[in-house]
Amino acid sequence: MPLKTEQIEEPILNLTPMIDIVLLLIIFFMVGTKFSDAERQFDIKLPTVSDALPLSSLPDELIISISRTGELLLGEQPIALADLESRLKSAVERYNDQAVVVRGDAEGSYQNVMDVLAICHRVGVRNLSLANRIVTEEGI
Repeated sequence: MPLKTEQIEEPILNLTPMIDIVLLLIIFFMVGTKFSDAERQFDIKLPTVSDALPLSSLPDELIISISRTGELLLGEQPIALADLESRLKSAVERYNDQAVVVRGDAEGSYQNVMDVLAICHRVGVRNLSLANRIVTEEGI
């Protein structure tokens, strides 16, 4: 007795949902361009100001390095402790949330790091970080 075998149904790709999404995106962008035309409907001459600062990105963090002997570097420039306070104060006045990273030598005097931290506290630095190195089980 011969067995009837059903034909294997070939897979088909249904494009209807993809076409629906594409048409909805086209409608969305068409409506969006109509709203932006309404903003250009009136010819407006904007006022000018002379003392406005240009828009810029956030300032880079200030890196204070403290050597083993207590010498200070602000970025790559040597600086005295008294000058550091005035530079940090002006940086905080320009940008209230100025980031400062303190990098102290591991074998240096802890007092030098504390002096820098005291200056940061005095001038109002709120975004302060102490740099360190993570040692893994392999050593470094």
